[in-house]
Amino acid sequence: MTRPFLRALPPLAAAVAALALSGPAAAAAPHVLAIRFGPDLEINPVTKDYINHKLGEAERHYDAAVIVLDTPGGLSTSMKEIYQKELSLKIPVIVYVSPNGARAASAGVWISEAADLLVMAPEANIGSSTPISGGGANIGSDLRRKVINDAAASLRALAHSHGRNERWANAAVHTASNLTSDEALRMHVIDRIAPSLPALLRQADGYRTKGPGRAFTLHLAGAHIDHVAPGFLTRFLDVLIDPNLIAILFLAGIAGIVFEVLHPGVVLPGALGAVSLILSLFGFAILPPSAAGLVLVLLGGVLLVIDLHVVSHGAFTVAGLVCLAVGLALLFSNAPPAYHVNTWLIVGIGTAIAAFWAFVATKAFQARRQPVAVDPHGIVGAVGEVREGGYVFVNGELWRARSADGSPLKPGERVSVKEVEGLTLTVAAP
Repeated sequence: MTRPFLRALPPLAAAVAALALSGPAAAAAPHVLAIRFGPDLEINPVTKDYINHKLGEAERHYDAAVIVLDTPGGLSTSMKEIYQKELSLKIPVIVYVSPNGARAASAGVWISEAADLLVMAPEANIGSSTPISGGGANIGSDLRRKVINDAAASLRALAHSHGRNERWANAAVHTASNLTSDEALRMHVIDRIAPSLPALLRQADGYRTKGPGRAFTLHLAGAHIDHVAPGFLTRFLDVLIDPNLIAILFLAGIAGIVFEVLHPGVVLPGALGAVSLILSLFGFAILPPSAAGLVLVLLGGVLLVIDLHVVSHGAFTVAGLVCLAVGLALLFSNAPPAYHVNTWLIVGIGTAIAAFWAFVATKAFQARRQPVAVDPHGIVGAVGEVREGGYVFVNGELWRARSADGSPLKPGERVSVKEVEGLTLTVAAP
């Protein structure tokens, strides 16, 4: 009797253990935040704020963060803040260069190499990290050596601390080396190749990360994945951060408001000008302008307006255009070269304003030289207002008047012109 009972104990114990483990395991399933950075999203102050905010959120509420990366690169200053954030996080950070066709180029290589686990999709590429100027040109020889040696050292340090190929990190900067996924895995530039994020997490189960203070053992198989991507505001600000667009919006805003002040009641130019000015101020909040550039742009606008009302023979116009051109060139002089106003845009704006002001000045000059043409009888039927001394103010002019029925005219009374005799109007109640 006891032997069958004893034989039943091991299966029973296994079943109880399975039931005991299944509940807590399901309840304690790891949570991963997948932060999409792309497609082809550039690294700049706007996208830096987005990704660092999401990394901070992942640190507070998740077991790991995955940056799903696809970028052509961007600004080194923003790149540095991103990879410093990665290195400071108290949870493992995985960079996944995905989907197929994605790339981690230029500044994206630093973000990739700073990851605790670097994985690529089967058909992706990584590399081409040679620093260039903001305009896309090579840097001058003396400065080039300093910038490239500094960049190479920082990328080698990241590769070394994570146990990856330092020689390739050096080549990526010095010779713009670029690798496919298979080549990168074979040269130990990356840690894994995975066709999808769930597959990546399964492959990485049990993986031990490397690096000072970055010793994690990953247990992420079957993790619950929350996906986040840049929202409308991030993409809108990413467009708005264009210095050329900010400059155009700022000038359009000033022009619209000045037009509304000089011609009150038109409304539309003033409304559009206000919207443009507010959008440009959003841009200034992200990309702070230099005070000198801002003052020169405003001074240039003031001089152009003054020239419309003062006979200066074009002196104020020339001075205004010079102030505008220099001001636009200096507007973002404190920002990296990639965020300076384009020279050809400055030339185009200056030429357009000069042509417009020349047209307006020419028409105004021609109007001043024309003799005054007045048809007195064209005033018949107009409504005016009686003033003191027997005068009527009508169509912007003051005329001597008498009433049609001979009654006295009362100041403030509204009257209609019935007849013109010389310089005297005959009026009656309208």
